[in-house]
Amino acid sequence: MCTSPDHTQGEAPQAGAGRRGFLRATALLGAAATAGVALPGSADAAPAARRPDPDSRRFTLAVMPDTQYLFDGPSIDPRPFEASLRYLLEHGRDENIVFLAHLGDLTQNGAAPEFAAIGKAFGILDRRGAGYSVLAGNHDVRSSTDDQRGPTPYLDTFGPRRFRGARTFGGASDDGYNTFHLFRAAGREWMVLALDWRLSAKGYVWAKEVLGAHPKTAVVLTTHELVVADDTLSDYGQQLWDQLIEDHDQIFLTLNGHYWPAGRATRRNAAGNDVHLHLTNYQNRYFGGAAMIRLYRFDLDRNVIDVETVSPWILGRAGQGLNELERQEIELSGDADRFSVAVDFADRFAGFDPVPARPARPASTMVIPGTAAYWRFESAVSGTGTVRDRSGRGNDLTVVSVGGGTLGWSADHHPDQPGHGSLEFQGYKSPLKGAYLRTVEGAPLNSAEFEDGYTIEAFYRLPADWDASHHAWSGLVSRTGRNGFAGPVTDDPDEPLATLSITDGPGPQWAVRPLDQRRLATNWGDETARETWWHLAVVNDGRHTTLYVQGCPVARNPHAAAVGIASAGLPWLLGGYEYAGKIDQILHGRLGDVRIVARALPVSAFMTH
Repeated sequence: MCTSPDHTQGEAPQAGAGRRGFLRATALLGAAATAGVALPGSADAAPAARRPDPDSRRFTLAVMPDTQYLFDGPSIDPRPFEASLRYLLEHGRDENIVFLAHLGDLTQNGAAPEFAAIGKAFGILDRRGAGYSVLAGNHDVRSSTDDQRGPTPYLDTFGPRRFRGARTFGGASDDGYNTFHLFRAAGREWMVLALDWRLSAKGYVWAKEVLGAHPKTAVVLTTHELVVADDTLSDYGQQLWDQLIEDHDQIFLTLNGHYWPAGRATRRNAAGNDVHLHLTNYQNRYFGGAAMIRLYRFDLDRNVIDVETVSPWILGRAGQGLNELERQEIELSGDADRFSVAVDFADRFAGFDPVPARPARPASTMVIPGTAAYWRFESAVSGTGTVRDRSGRGNDLTVVSVGGGTLGWSADHHPDQPGHGSLEFQGYKSPLKGAYLRTVEGAPLNSAEFEDGYTIEAFYRLPADWDASHHAWSGLVSRTGRNGFAGPVTDDPDEPLATLSITDGPGPQWAVRPLDQRRLATNWGDETARETWWHLAVVNDGRHTTLYVQGCPVARNPHAAAVGIASAGLPWLLGGYEYAGKIDQILHGRLGDVRIVARALPVSAFMTH
């Protein structure tokens, strides 16, 4: 960055390193002797880079801003820079580091010896095939020029020839100053679009052509100057926004250096989506920033990017004893340097690369060996209608109305549900009102005891107005008949023989009277959010019962043996719950496909697969 007064920002107060940073430093030092993490003066002993996992939903993008003071004429010192590169190689696997983006001002004066030194240092990554990008900052080239400036020491060192053959290199503009890089992570393609200090008209045309050629690729734009401070763009940054970023929805994140202290801005693009614009630069800090790096940890399951800022060089020196300033810089923990950005990736990328909805699957494919009953709701059910058992075993359902209640229907469904539709139950506790479903008299399911095991699956969604005081303890799937009918009991004799219910959490609970016990056995699930579709599965292997939520076993699965389900020869209910032989509560929410199989199924055979 320019060190003239009109470009320099004041240094913001920064919190010292936290306990976690020192713990990490200690661990890193222990690994350094054998793993090649750079202590000052260490040899280039880092192991070969392992390829990132392209399918993991968690990955890390590393970012390094202005390193110019480390490559400044007679005071060139590559040690901190090399330590950062070795750190990325050493942690590449456990962090799933997919790429490093340098934000420009690699050197102080743009001189050939400076570029020779940093070019040699980058050889640490070149020799191991690690993906990275660089771009020219105003100190790397004559700042009054744009990307049509012609030959420079920067271009001699980091021109397209250097990257040809690299697996992440996508291409460069004809002038060589703008490049794009592609990598796979979380099962999709991502781009780093690395742009020069100043784009010419030709540069803008090239960038738009690159974006147009990759219409479904999510893009991180890197450049040297864009954000100048929190919520503020520089004049050139505003030009980039107006001429490129705003109209290209693929660009969801931008990264730049040049100014300090670190800052962030968020702008709404032409498609109505947020673009996160981040400024990161530490050249004003101890040892010229010591080649400090930002780690952008993407987590597509949690829909978040967790950002952390560390100094690998200082981390590696921790065991030797740090000086006063190093202790301040080992890890930056202020709000500007460690934070999280919430991004609903599927929703954010839907405008240019929507996730296709999973098509409905034929009912016949869900009727697997051992299926005792299978119900799906692809159309409305009238007040006196019947829901056919798609297994063909005759376990049809009829509607039972309480207090004039009816069943609604919705096309809404769990994204992995085989049938595309759900019934809407509108139960209410007091006065009791709603409608539910009951198996017909003589249905084979009514007398089944499942001694050899069973799997019960259901999809459900609770609305925003679900209230425990009015709606708790309703059944998704339950068996009627009092607990006491199955013989002597040591607990409540009026509970039903089996019920997959919604607790007051709300959350799922499976309570069953096994054939080999004199009391109910209970599996407790965790709280499940409203306005979200959930899949439940209760699996008994003939000895033990496990409750799964979204294919994941819950913590409170009892270890005691539980064989089968006691029966009084009475109907099963969907959406209803009986107590003391009488309907006591009716579901308030949506219920999707329900399947009962007379054997234990592995997770891979659930209806979600």
